[in-house]
Amino acid sequence: MSMEQTARNFFEACEGGKGWKTCRAFCHDDATFSCQAPTLDDIQTLEDYTEWTKGILGPIPDGHPELMAFATDAGRPRVVAVATFHGTQTGEGGPVAPTGRPVATDYVYVMDFEDEKIRHMTKIWNDQVALRQLGWAEPATEPTPT
Repeated sequence: MSMEQTARNFFEACEGGKGWKTCRAFCHDDATFSCQAPTLDDIQTLEDYTEWTKGILGPIPDGHPELMAFATDAGRPRVVAVATFHGTQTGEGGPVAPTGRPVATDYVYVMDFEDEKIRHMTKIWNDQVALRQLGWAEPATEPTPT
């Protein structure tokens, strides 16, 4: 299987809420994860991230990605996926009761490969925008001029 096909299979399984049980076939068992979004600060492994993604479909049961771009950099070896996650918080399990509010949040997966499997994934995501859209965080306020 090509690096790009492995990445596509992983992306579809991860975003489809399949969890580590399915996603592990495309990754090293000890694959790492990083993201500079505070929501995911405690997640260090790809296993934990795939379980988090599975869990987010509880409060956002209609959650789904809109894939915008998919690119392979064979010289590095890396695959990049750019997507927007869409959904509405109608289910239980979020930090507040269901708000009925929609979310459309952009993100990027940068999947690093070793021996034809994902070794590390970096997620680039502005979680604060998503949290405000869902009503899970207070809107940002502008400083008051003095």
